[in-house]
Amino acid sequence: MIKKIAFLGLAVLLLGLLIPVGVSAGSPLSITRSSVDVNFPASLTFNITVASDFNITDIRLHYIVDRMSFARVVSEIPVQFTPATRMTTQWLWDMRMSGGLPPGTSIEYWWTLSDAGGGELETAPAVVPFEDNRYDWRSINQGNITLYWYQGNDNFAGALMDAVQGALSRLADNTGAELASPVSLYIYANTADLQGSMIFPQDWTGGVAFTEYGIIAIGITPDAAGLDWGKGAIAHELTHLVVNQVTFNPYNALPVWLDEGLAMVSEGALDSTFADIFSQAEKNNTLISLRSLSSPFSADTYESLLSYAESYEVVNYLITEFGRDRMLALLHTFGQGSGYDEALNKVYGFDMDGLNAAWLVSLEGAAVR
Repeated sequence: MIKKIAFLGLAVLLLGLLIPVGVSAGSPLSITRSSVDVNFPASLTFNITVASDFNITDIRLHYIVDRMSFARVVSEIPVQFTPATRMTTQWLWDMRMSGGLPPGTSIEYWWTLSDAGGGELETAPAVVPFEDNRYDWRSINQGNITLYWYQGNDNFAGALMDAVQGALSRLADNTGAELASPVSLYIYANTADLQGSMIFPQDWTGGVAFTEYGIIAIGITPDAAGLDWGKGAIAHELTHLVVNQVTFNPYNALPVWLDEGLAMVSEGALDSTFADIFSQAEKNNTLISLRSLSSPFSADTYESLLSYAESYEVVNYLITEFGRDRMLALLHTFGQGSGYDEALNKVYGFDMDGLNAAWLVSLEGAAVR
């Protein structure tokens, strides 16, 4: 058990002077102060105080957000100011305009400056963590997983960590997919606290996997009911994150039924609510086609629940009938950017329509609409 790093909870993160790494010969340019104000989740304010013998004519902030990507993306912000020999200025990153970042995101940044005398300066990169400093976080670590929480005792956190490890084990058994890089889990004490960590959250949001950041944020009340729900929810979101690491590519995403089906299977046996809806649809010959389930699920509650239930059943069929090695091969094929039908044909010898038909036969002839 460790305390979250010392700056957590501070409203202002003072980084001190940034070390100049590129200064023109004889340049009088200097930075006397640099700091970053963290206002989670709404904004970051980058502050700088500079001086020169000549009018300062250009100040630029450069930053990189730490996340999975296929190219090193550097954002460059020209700071607006009136030229002078000494000044304090800032740039406000308003998350309400750009979209938010998950808790624990790291931002690397540096400044470049120039003055009317031809002087130029570039600072060494520094890192600011975008932490949710509203809470006094505690943490535990096991393997590649770090779990942060602030409400509930050690047994609560330990039970969630056990659920995490169990989900990883089930996923490996079912698909061969394993965690490739570290993951951080932020356990909020309730849904309201979780939604307070997000910019314009949906009312129904109870947990989010920020797959490109290796971060999961979820609201779990530290009681028996919350813990029971939370174990399944963590398994679900963690599977999305692991599968994304295995299949990450710039060309194509997984069909939704496969992504959600794997997450549902990782939770364990299908919950009775989903099982009852699926059984009724099977009986009434109102199952949804697999091609329809390749796109985002319906916002209608019944249609959504049936979509999740069917996804579970189809993925469970693939794993049970053909084994984990083929499922891992399917994920790796998707990781190469293959299309839906192309990937299925390569690994199983049938496309989505063929899978749909074979699965329905396994259900003893249930009809599909």
